[in-house]
Amino acid sequence: MKKELFGLSLIELQELLVAAGLKKFRAAQVYQWLYQKSVTAFDQMRNLSKADIAILEANFTLLPQQLKILREQVSQDDLTRKVLLEFPDGNSVETVLMRHDYGYSVCVSSQVGCDMGCAFCASGLSGCIRNLTAAEILAQVYIFNSMLVGEGKQVSRIVVMGSGEPMLNFDAVIGALQFLHRENTLYMSYRNMTISTCGIIPGIEKLTQLGLPINLAISLHAAEPELRTELMPVNKGFPFQDVIQAAEAYVGYTGRQVTYEYILIAGKNDSPVAAELLANHLRFKHASVNLIPANPVPEKGFERPSKKVVEAFLKVLQKHKINATVRREMGKDIDAACGQLRARFAQEQQD
Repeated sequence: MKKELFGLSLIELQELLVAAGLKKFRAAQVYQWLYQKSVTAFDQMRNLSKADIAILEANFTLLPQQLKILREQVSQDDLTRKVLLEFPDGNSVETVLMRHDYGYSVCVSSQVGCDMGCAFCASGLSGCIRNLTAAEILAQVYIFNSMLVGEGKQVSRIVVMGSGEPMLNFDAVIGALQFLHRENTLYMSYRNMTISTCGIIPGIEKLTQLGLPINLAISLHAAEPELRTELMPVNKGFPFQDVIQAAEAYVGYTGRQVTYEYILIAGKNDSPVAAELLANHLRFKHASVNLIPANPVPEKGFERPSKKVVEAFLKVLQKHKINATVRREMGKDIDAACGQLRARFAQEQQD
């Protein structure tokens, strides 16, 4: 049975290649092709002999090469590209490439599906099927990086904000981020990495202890206990007041300001009173607020508020000197919300 090479350290790669009959120095060459040049097929590694390539192909596999793009959508402005990737076991996740004026970022999933049950999100419609491995998280970055490398560009930022709760797959997520930070891979700065959580306090505490300057984003979406529990059942186990306290400890240890994500849902959490409550909880905190007009999710029946309502909410926060912005929308025309593309594809397969 062939062994998977993608995601291994250089030492692990050396051990496997030597055992297969290759010279030790070949591992460094393969490693460079995979993680610096983003080549995803052995026969494209031009400084390897045909005999060595034959040994590699007979004994090993490369995960990015095995990924199947089930569906791909590109926004009309060509700034956002979203793919539904199928892994060899048949499970699929969504991954998004976004082009900004400062570079390219990839939003990756950390789980197949999600168990958080947030009322506004399509990711959890079928629950969490399984955690992704560190290699599967990395592959989502490299599938896009392989497209960019021919243009002399590469992914410079990663956001773990796709399907799944990253803190419930902590080791794999951190393993993938640490891998991308290595000098002999993409050498991506930790400051260009963001982990988004629903507020799993033990995960926030573990991240705090690591002391890495990774950006922390917390999905808040309501500052009233009963409403947040309605929207986000995780609030029962981890009340948002305790989450904010854990986030402040993270700020104190890493010096990184925390971003609070707040999806504005028409008639639910978008009133001036709701804005006042949010401001009260975040006043004097090392925090910024990212307001996100809801992407319509037909399965959930939620609608986005009007532009006027959004602006009124923002003004309340600014009046209280809360650093707040309205998220620049990208990919609105291509099933932009997490889980929408996967849910749509699954429904089509059933019909």
